[in-house]
Amino acid sequence: MTTTLEPQTPRPARDVATSLRGRTLPKGAPRIVIGVALSVTLLTWLADLGAVRAVLLGWLVLWAVPIWSAAVEGRRKATDRLVTLLVYSAFALALVPLVSIIWTVLSRGVPVLSAEFLTYSMRNVVGEGGGVYHATMGTLTITGAAAVISIPIGLFTAIWLVEYGEGKQMARWIRFLVDVMTGIPSIVAGLFAYALFVLFFGEGVRMGIGGSVALSVLMIPVVVRSCEEMLKLVPHELREAAYALGVPKWRTIVKVVLPTALAGIVTGITLAIARVIGETAPLLIIAGMTDSVNFNLFEGRVATLPVFAYTSIRSPGVPPEFSIDRAWGAALMLLIIVMVLNLIARLVSHFYSPKGER
Repeated sequence: MTTTLEPQTPRPARDVATSLRGRTLPKGAPRIVIGVALSVTLLTWLADLGAVRAVLLGWLVLWAVPIWSAAVEGRRKATDRLVTLLVYSAFALALVPLVSIIWTVLSRGVPVLSAEFLTYSMRNVVGEGGGVYHATMGTLTITGAAAVISIPIGLFTAIWLVEYGEGKQMARWIRFLVDVMTGIPSIVAGLFAYALFVLFFGEGVRMGIGGSVALSVLMIPVVVRSCEEMLKLVPHELREAAYALGVPKWRTIVKVVLPTALAGIVTGITLAIARVIGETAPLLIIAGMTDSVNFNLFEGRVATLPVFAYTSIRSPGVPPEFSIDRAWGAALMLLIIVMVLNLIARLVSHFYSPKGER
């Protein structure tokens, strides 16, 4: 007796894929839920129920995705979608203060910007008029002097820690002290600079270079830690190849190690500058405040943008509106300077990074 096997009809590829990965939500399901959530948020906001309540209701609608997934796809995929929702929610929540600060500064500061505001000081100005030219120049000169002090000290310390201090007790103590200095309050740095300059110039001293010294105390540990980490990322094979060719150690550092880590070093230095450029307390103590332009850091008070904004809010005068507006304009100028510094760091990091890491 001969048994004849009937040919089997091949299953469609879609059915095979479905049997392998199980049941799944429709492809556009998350987008549909997101659209519904945005619609609920918009309608709630238009109904004058409050922005917070509108966002909260829209966020609750998004929970339909993991619930729907649990009913269709099972517990494992539903958990994955739930964690994804929580991660994106945390990211959006972290953006709230950043967006709020940027929006507030732009909305209050942009109307103040003008040619007069950028090119005039506050000398002999009462009420309307004047600008932040003296404070902008003071911020740039004091921060520039702080960078001149901090960058060589921080970079050379990082080179010694990585290239010469490996395994030494002194290196461990230096790292410990650098970590301690990283957490020093800015007011302590200002008091240190004031106490130092009092020894030479007497009580009541106010000098721009004192502000630079105070900022350098805050900047040096950041430069050391960032440069040290960047130098550690340079492969040891590059150093060993240079040593095998008979290149001295100092020349290997200058010609091989530093160029390789240059992008990260510049980025770290720029972040250190951005970290100290907005400090108010140390500059208020040692640099003081003035209404005139002063380019001489070794004589007299020097105005800076953070101190200018602080004094404008604290003592606005009569009427107070003009002084408060100038404070918001100074805050916007400070924000622009920090953004420009970060943009420069990004460009340097892009053009000087290895080609495969751009």
